[in-house]
Amino acid sequence: MARRSPHEDMKVTLLSYTKDAERLCAAAARSCYSKKGASRLLEEIDEQKAGKAISEITGMGHHSVIEHAYYTFSVEGVSRALTHQLVRHRIASFSQQSQRYVSLKDPTYVTPPSIAQDPELKEEFEALMQRAWDCYRRLSEKVPAEDARYVLPNACTTNITVTMNARELWHFFSLRCCNRAQHEIRQVADEMLRQVKQVSPSLFSEAGPGCVRGPCPEGKMSCGKSRRQELKNLK
Repeated sequence: MARRSPHEDMKVTLLSYTKDAERLCAAAARSCYSKKGASRLLEEIDEQKAGKAISEITGMGHHSVIEHAYYTFSVEGVSRALTHQLVRHRIASFSQQSQRYVSLKDPTYVTPPSIAQDPELKEEFEALMQRAWDCYRRLSEKVPAEDARYVLPNACTTNITVTMNARELWHFFSLRCCNRAQHEIRQVADEMLRQVKQVSPSLFSEAGPGCVRGPCPEGKMSCGKSRRQELKNLK
């Protein structure tokens, strides 16, 4: 039986993104205060001007103009526990691997580190996974896969395609890059942030949990460990 930790087989790939996203968003922002339309302003704005404009705009908390930039990711080899959290981000588009049409008779699942590091708990966990898939295979021979899948656990791996605009990504990173976020989705969020910083550095220079930009907004629930330097150094 295939056993996966959140760090072994998870794969995050930036499939597509808005080209010249920073120039586009900067032109859209300037068009609000200019007689010129965004088409003319776009011609006048180079990357340096765009970066400066974007930093000023996002620094003031005006994020509506960055909704014009879109990013699409393939997230693979993650648990259903993760995707149940991910799809709660409503201003996004999702396409997830179907448990109705895709055969899952070959078991793959994510083992949380807290379980993997305890031999006794790990043995119990893996035995339960084995029983779940044994049952799934037996059911699949007699009932439709859409009914057999009811026995599959949250640990079951899946693939999902995600599209978000830059503003929603900011919101996503503010919640899911936080130390208090669940470990698996935090790893996905960190990798998504790393990749968008490579293609749109000005748009996402200050993206991340609240501690990247100032005091932690969690108050008494704060972990007390700022991620500012760690996320600033993502490459």
